Amino acid sequence: MDTRYLQTFREVAKWQSFTRAAEVLGYAQSSITVQIQNLETEFGVSLFERWGRKIRLTHAGEVLLDYTEQMLALLDEAKGQLSEHAQLAGTLSVGTVESLAAFYLPPYVQKFRQEHPQMRVLLHPGICHELRQGVKEGTYDFAFILDKWQENADLITVNLGEEELVVVSSPDHRLSKLEQVEATDFSGENWIFTEAGCSYRSLLESVLREAGSTVHSALEFGSMEAIKQCVAHDLGIALIPKIAVKDEVKSGKLAILSFFHPDIRVFRQLIYHQKKWMPQALRFFLELLKKGGLDFDPKARLASVQSDWRE
Repeated sequence: MDTRYLQTFREVAKWQSFTRAAEVLGYAQSSITVQIQNLETEFGVSLFERWGRKIRLTHAGEVLLDYTEQMLALLDEAKGQLSEHAQLAGTLSVGTVESLAAFYLPPYVQKFRQEHPQMRVLLHPGICHELRQGVKEGTYDFAFILDKWQENADLITVNLGEEELVVVSSPDHRLSKLEQVEATDFSGENWIFTEAGCSYRSLLESVLREAGSTVHSALEFGSMEAIKQCVAHDLGIALIPKIAVKDEVKSGKLAILSFFHPDIRVFRQLIYHQKKWMPQALRFFLELLKKGGLDFDPKARLASVQSDWRE
């Protein structure tokens, strides 16, 4: 049944006039008549009867009017709950690499939760290619990765800026005394690697191979904290996002080596599917990260965000 028939029925009952209901709803009177006839056929009853020059509800019409009010009220409530303004509750599923989850995203998630307290944010750790695939398959609403810049036909990729990578060692390591460290200086060193498939590990291994720097031995951990602890105890050196070791360097537990290579560069990238439907809360989070600051006024930006998204 077309719910518009119920709306028409309610207006006819309100005004006790087919003509007046047609004027209010913007229909031809013949359309009003057809809709009421369809309702009567649907329920197998007469809904109106003539009373002099006016019409009035039959007993069946009075019963249906009561149900009509309830049904239309529920429909209005559903529309309200599903409106842009009301889409403030639910779950935001985010795939991310560990270093961003631990050292970059927390203040943004905090700001997001302050503005949308009914939204749950679930962070799922992973490596870059798995996170991209998760976005393609709809497992994640967004993914945040650290990788060399690349684009995908199915995905929207937003560059949030370069993330500085540094090679760290214990403060007493021999390489920490050098003013400039070259890739060849790493030959024979012990390395503490991130897990296989990590984007910047792959970049480092490629640079070491090209320089002919042999790895004496290597440990592999999926935990950033485990890597830092091993480096601090002089079990090896490691390539790590600088943001993840700021506290340890400041306290003197770790040292940053004077090493830079143009081929070892990664960017913070926000990824979502180009066909992903975005309610208001998700658009807010997207804008928060694209803005790159935590002090902007979300209400002042909302109209702009909605306009940009539609374009």
